[in-house]
Order: sequence, then structure tokens, then C-alpha cells
Amino acid sequence: MDFVKKKGIGICLCAVIAALSTWLAGLSLGGLSLEVVGAPVFAILFGMIVTVCRPTLAKAPNMADGIKFTSKKILQWAVIILGFSLNLGTIAKVGTQSLPVIVSTITVSLVTAYVMMKALNMDSKVATLIGVGSSICGGSAIAATAPIIEADDKEIAQSISVIFLFNVLAALIFPTLGHALGMGSEGFAIFAGTAVNDTSSVTAAASTAEGIYNCGSILTSAVTVKLTRTLAIIPITLVLAFYRMHKAKKTGGAENKFSFRSIFPWFILYFVAASIITTLVGLLPESGFTLFYADSFVVWMKWLAKFFIAMAMCAIGLNTNLVELIKKGGKPIAMGFSCWVMISLVSILVQLATGIFYTNL
Repeated sequence: MDFVKKKGIGICLCAVIAALSTWLAGLSLGGLSLEVVGAPVFAILFGMIVTVCRPTLAKAPNMADGIKFTSKKILQWAVIILGFSLNLGTIAKVGTQSLPVIVSTITVSLVTAYVMMKALNMDSKVATLIGVGSSICGGSAIAATAPIIEADDKEIAQSISVIFLFNVLAALIFPTLGHALGMGSEGFAIFAGTAVNDTSSVTAAASTAEGIYNCGSILTSAVTVKLTRTLAIIPITLVLAFYRMHKAKKTGGAENKFSFRSIFPWFILYFVAASIITTLVGLLPESGFTLFYADSFVVWMKWLAKFFIAMAMCAIGLNTNLVELIKKGGKPIAMGFSCWVMISLVSILVQLATGIFYTNL
């Protein structure tokens, strides 16, 4: 009961706004699906708008604990649940061909983010979140990374906003661009899966491309490549955790005790466990249970993960000053643009080098 009293109202507020955002994301406007924007972006915007109208709301005694819990714990739960959508066996079969492109684009994005951070004298946490979000899987990667580097709500909001901007641009531009460049349908599927940040935008770009290419299998291939790329969350977050542990050991003293338990991202292990469960179920003979698991349980887990991310983004928006975010947005946008351009170029160049660029499904 104490949990409900302290946190219930704040969590419910975030859930209501997440529900509204999820509904909006399912609509179409002038033939354009609002899924390109995505529920998490709607949620963070609504949260920031509420804070502009009611600046003290998120700090109210009956709200603050629930909003904080949502932005921290529910964000981690979302990442764990996301693991159920990853069948490692399927990814190993289909995603292997795209591995050189994935490794190259992730590497160039992280290097570009580091170089831009130094050149622009940017905050290291924002730079890390934009680099990881651009290179791996947008909001999900930011959700996984933020607790490890102890990013605050403003830093997360800045990073999500930048990722959103280039997600939308990619979804609108890439299908026509890929076709104009003479990219084959398989080449475009890998391009979309490696050069577009967020899964919703990958889906939007690939769906549009299917009409342009008159090919019905681009979407499935692009999403598989994207899920393969999502697995990079595991090594990236673990490397960041060990780096933080190394720094904690170096600076630790009697007044600053090092704690392995407090720094290590345990929720990532649960994410891995969830993906292993899905993989093992996929190896079982077809039965009523396996069909239910693949067709119902996994679908609901994907939906729940997205809904929890939307809740967490709302909580982050409620603790973010929109005016301040816009004022300080120049450098993060410049970094996001640099990462976006470099990822796109490297994806195309590696495909040309490996002969995938012109291939068709």
C-alpha cells in the first residue's frame, strides 16, 4: 500500500499519457502513418507540454516518486521485455550477411560521436546517448544506456529528440533515395536496417520501399537486420559498465567506495535471458504452445515494451524544461546529423564493397 500511495498517481499519469501517445501513433495523417513519429516521441512531447503549463506538477509530493520510478525502473523493465522479441537463431540465419555493414556502421557512429564531442566541447553523457542511439536502435538503446552512465532526464530528452528528428527524415527520404541510386531490394533492406535508427522508422521506410520496388519481402528483411543490430546493446552497455567500474576504482577512496553491484547493468542480463527463452521456444516442435508463444505472447511483449518506453519518455518529459532544451539543441543536432550522414555513407560503401548493394530479394 505504501508503494501505491507514494508512486501510484505519478505512474498512472505517465500511463494515461502513454496510452494517448500510443493511440496517436496508430493514426494516419494525409496518408502518412504517425508511426513514423512513434509513441515515445509523442509521450515525451506531451510530458514537456504539461510541464510548461504546470511547472510544479512533476515536483508535487504525490507525483514526484511515481514519475521518478517510471523514468528509471519502468525504463529498465521495457528493455528486459524487449528481449522476448529477439530469436537469436533466426537472427543468426538471416542477419549474418548484414554483419559487416552493422559492425561498420556502429563503429563509425561511435567514432563520429566521440570526435564531435571533442570538437564541439559537448557533454559526454549526451554524446554517448546520441552515438549509441544512432548506431544501434534509437530509443531502446538510449533506454538501456542511460541508467548505466547515470544520464539525467534532460540529457535523455535531448538525445531522444535528436534521434527522432533524423528518424523521420530517414523514413521520408531513404526509400526514394535508395531506388534513385539503383540499390537492389535486398540492398535497401540492409540499408534501412542499418542506417535508420528506430524500429518504427525502419518499418515505415521498408513498407514505403516495398511499394516503390514492387517487392513484398523488404520489410521482413529490414526488421531482421534491425533486430540483429539491436543485439549490440549487450556488448556496448557492458563495455560502458566496465568503463564506469574502472573509473570508480581509480577515484574510489574511503569516502567514495566502489560498488560492483550498484554499477553493473543487471537488467541487461535479464534482457539476454528473455531472448534465450524465445530462442529455445523456437527450437521446440510446432504445437499449440509454440504457436501461442510466437503469435500472441511475443506480439504482446513487443507492445508492452513500447508502451513502457512511452511511459518512461513521458516521465522524462515531465522533468524536462522545453525552452531550455530548444536553446541547447544546436550541438546535439549537429552531432546527430554527423552520425546519421556517416552511418548512411558507410552502409552504402560497405554494401558496394561486399557486392550486396545491387542484389535483390
